[in-house]
Amino acid sequence: MSASTTPPTGNGLHKDSLIEYPSVFPIKVMGAMVDGFAQAMCQVALDFDPGFDPSGIELRPSKGGKYLGVTLSITATSREQLDGLYRALTSHPMVKIVL
Repeated sequence: MSASTTPPTGNGLHKDSLIEYPSVFPIKVMGAMVDGFAQAMCQVALDFDPGFDPSGIELRPSKGGKYLGVTLSITATSREQLDGLYRALTSHPMVKIVL
């Protein structure tokens, strides 16, 4: 009989995340205040979460009005989905920061 230090989850896989799936997961993205930035970020979110609702985004302009912060709340279904979304956002030419 062998002992495991990590208890299996309900699907028989070891849990390697503190996030429970599925769950609503907010992602903050910052970019220049330009036309189309928020829409482009919504399109990236839709690519990874087909049920994403763009009407729920939060927009926060910087004090000087040069940057725009966008909070996207997606339904996270796996670590792989989140990793892919972060890669897509951080490599997007309009994005400065992803949190």
